[in-house]
Amino acid sequence: MYEIFQKYLDDKTTLTQAESDYIQSFAIIKKLRKKQYLLQEGDIWKYDAFITKGCLRTYSVDEKGSEHVNSFSIENWWTGDRESLLYQQPSRFNIDAVEDSELVLFTHDNFELLCKEVPAFNAMVNAILQKSFIAAQNRIQASLSFTAEEKYLNFINKYPGFALRIPQTMIASYLGMTPETLSRIRKQTAKK
Repeated sequence: MYEIFQKYLDDKTTLTQAESDYIQSFAIIKKLRKKQYLLQEGDIWKYDAFITKGCLRTYSVDEKGSEHVNSFSIENWWTGDRESLLYQQPSRFNIDAVEDSELVLFTHDNFELLCKEVPAFNAMVNAILQKSFIAAQNRIQASLSFTAEEKYLNFINKYPGFALRIPQTMIASYLGMTPETLSRIRKQTAKK
């Protein structure tokens, strides 16, 4: 499992063997079964987490019991609750496995140490954070200005494999619509 993370590092940056070994020395391997929690609302998130296999979702549950999906994360993506991690406050989110998943975790203290002591790792992390910020901006813009059909088409164009891996009810929640609306849109777009 760690080999997948090492390949990711090799694709994103250049490290010496000593730096690679040093990073690996802090890695924690975690396996999740489908529907198993990585984080539950109210807990404090303590890790930087990289997904080597599977799919996870980050979501909240409102007072009526409705789920609101904030994001999905798949292989070669990072996941977690940055707000809880950085401010050490109880999370407002749940993160669970949509399918059986495997992750490489680093305690945040160790992750910060790696960023400090391995400049190439730090540069990679900064590039990832910038891309994440841009993705968040684009998601907000789509949420505010796209029609329901445009939201769905944008989603399947950006993440073509997600529709095959993620239940339609979760996709509808992510897009901010009812499952019935998503079903109607899918039927309309299939006819075009």
